[in-house]
Amino acid sequence: MRFYFMNLMVLCVFFSCSDKKNTQIDVSTVNVDFTTKRYEVDFYNSTAKTLPALKNEYPYLFPKSFSDSLAISKIADTDEQELFAETQKLYKDISQLEVELRTLFKHVKYYNSNFKAPNVVTMISNIDYNSRVIYADSLLFISLDVYLGKTHRFYADYPKYIKENNKRENIIVDVANTMIEKQLIPFSNRSFLSKMIYEGKKLYVLDLYLPTILDQFKIGYSSEKLDWAIANEENIWKYFIEKKLLFSTETALNKRFLDNAPFSKFYLQNDNDSPGRIGVWLGWQIVKSFMQNNDVSLQELLIIDFEELFQKSNYKPKK
Repeated sequence: MRFYFMNLMVLCVFFSCSDKKNTQIDVSTVNVDFTTKRYEVDFYNSTAKTLPALKNEYPYLFPKSFSDSLAISKIADTDEQELFAETQKLYKDISQLEVELRTLFKHVKYYNSNFKAPNVVTMISNIDYNSRVIYADSLLFISLDVYLGKTHRFYADYPKYIKENNKRENIIVDVANTMIEKQLIPFSNRSFLSKMIYEGKKLYVLDLYLPTILDQFKIGYSSEKLDWAIANEENIWKYFIEKKLLFSTETALNKRFLDNAPFSKFYLQNDNDSPGRIGVWLGWQIVKSFMQNNDVSLQELLIIDFEELFQKSNYKPKK
């Protein structure tokens, strides 16, 4: 299979505008209430005298194993203070983030009337990439030190595809994704196509919750990688069909096409040009096609069987 890379920026804008037209809604009358606390500011400005009050304010962040002496030692640590100072340079004022969170919460409530906005706690996790956002029903924890910008020196040893998502713009996407994870029910079918569609559902819900966010931030691609995916959609689909991958249950396909990676593994000469998770991106296109061709609610989308969704999607890759 030959892949062709071409500049489709005009086409990208067209489809982006088309998708936004279908997903943007008026949430001005939707009410949500939540508080925002700056744990990292309170913690790194604490002293032995003020520590008891801090523990009362954030009891869920002080397990018994976290003694007062450990806390004071952590506060006094020069590396910890440097990380805090660097985070403050970018996030001393988070009013814009609060606006984005409020808008997100309004969209979530619009589609889920029982949703109650969580209270937000910002913090520093020593750049714990796997715990950048934690959503625990009534609380939402955001590790700001993971979002200092892809060129920040603290991320010098990170792979490029990881650093791509260490930008400020990724915070709201990660928050929304964490919420969406809790909404989708687990599935038992282990075929490659079912996994693609499952991931595609997540991204379509992301379209609804964050209608103004660019697709590249939703999928976590650079603009060049997203252009590549759009330009090669038909060829990717043909490859999956010709290799009989769609209904395969081979777990190795996860690493090749679904897991976060620097590129997808077609085992072709120009694999490096491709983005990782290309199966996730293609699943997104299938779900978009289904929603364009069927009048169903978000709740119906979340529970519909992948085979039925695929059959009714009338999916045809863009040439």
